[in-house]
Amino acid sequence: MIYKERISDKELKRKLNASGGVLIKGAKACGKTESAKQLAKSVLNVDRDEQVEALINTAPKRLLFGNTPRLIDEWQAQPKLWDYIRHEIDDRQEKAQFILTGSANPEESVKMHSGAGRFTIVEMRTMSWQELGFSTGKVSLAKLFEGEKIDIYDSPTDLEFIINKIVIGGFPTLLNKNATQAADLNRAYVELLAQVDMSRVSDVKRDPVKVRCLLRSLARNTSTLVDISALEIDIREKENVGITRPTVYDYLDALNRLMIVEDQTAWNTHIRSSYALRKSPKRHFTDVSLAVAALGADENSLLNDLKFSGFLFESLVTHELRVYGQANDANVYHYRDSSGLEVDAIVQKYNGDWCAFEIKLGTGQVDEAASTLNKFVSILDTQKIKQPKSLNIITGTGISYTRQDGINVISLASLGI
Repeated sequence: MIYKERISDKELKRKLNASGGVLIKGAKACGKTESAKQLAKSVLNVDRDEQVEALINTAPKRLLFGNTPRLIDEWQAQPKLWDYIRHEIDDRQEKAQFILTGSANPEESVKMHSGAGRFTIVEMRTMSWQELGFSTGKVSLAKLFEGEKIDIYDSPTDLEFIINKIVIGGFPTLLNKNATQAADLNRAYVELLAQVDMSRVSDVKRDPVKVRCLLRSLARNTSTLVDISALEIDIREKENVGITRPTVYDYLDALNRLMIVEDQTAWNTHIRSSYALRKSPKRHFTDVSLAVAALGADENSLLNDLKFSGFLFESLVTHELRVYGQANDANVYHYRDSSGLEVDAIVQKYNGDWCAFEIKLGTGQVDEAASTLNKFVSILDTQKIKQPKSLNIITGTGISYTRQDGINVISLASLGI
């Protein structure tokens, strides 16, 4: 199969040339290994190569021999490798020696010395609309950070198209699959997660029934601020399954280690009001299609429940902003205060520059979203926080343009790096 370039490829190449090793982190099947293979000159498959088990305690250095960069795939299956590789990088004193890929983070109880000064990290996600060819990328996030206005771009996107792509998702293995085929594969992914991966990740037996219940609860609460107690209650009431709060904590920790869920943290800012900032994260699956799969939903059910589809669309857009934000040295947060004022996404660079985004599946709420953004900016303490580089509303079915008040309306099918 012909390799489809990823936005993170440039970051991988840059960081490999800056350090002795690069650690690529991401959920299973998001494309880490294939991206790494584009640069690797030799490969060690830790979870499949039978010699690994024999050599790890007798002659571990032999596992590191090979043309460089050497790809160590699924390295976390043998956590001891981390320190062996770290020492090897110190000994060689050369760049671009190793690429490590893994679909789970080791347990905190596993003692590993810091890789500071030896390793850089690339976080990889499933494919974005720009990578998949669904977005033209004419509206560049980089340009939004420069305050550039938008000419009218592109024709509107059909609601049915958006729902179809939400169901299919962005896993590279689903390229050229239709919605029915993708739904089957995504449901199998979720089922294997419940039956196998959740117990394998730390050799702790976890109840597949309760895992499925938690996944469905997370799916029902996609893009919302839901705490552990609320998840526990939701599972008891909607699934009729008893689950304790410590179990929810443990299972969420495992899901985070598997990089299946990715919380959207609250933006810590300064406001000129007495309202308290909400600190709870928003909950998202690493790919919105997993929320659909966990619930057993399909295109028809989502078209008949546009309110829920709006939350799924917000999760999809958050994923896109994370991919494009990472390429622009930026992270994605959310804002909510005790008055109920909420901004769906704040994309902020490490230098402090930021842009705000409201996310709406359709165009009927654009004026309301613009009012929210203007109110939000009005309460910021501009003595302590920079002015936004741009205010934006991302829509599913609309076109891209700049309003008279300076707020950008952006179709997801136009957004890119």
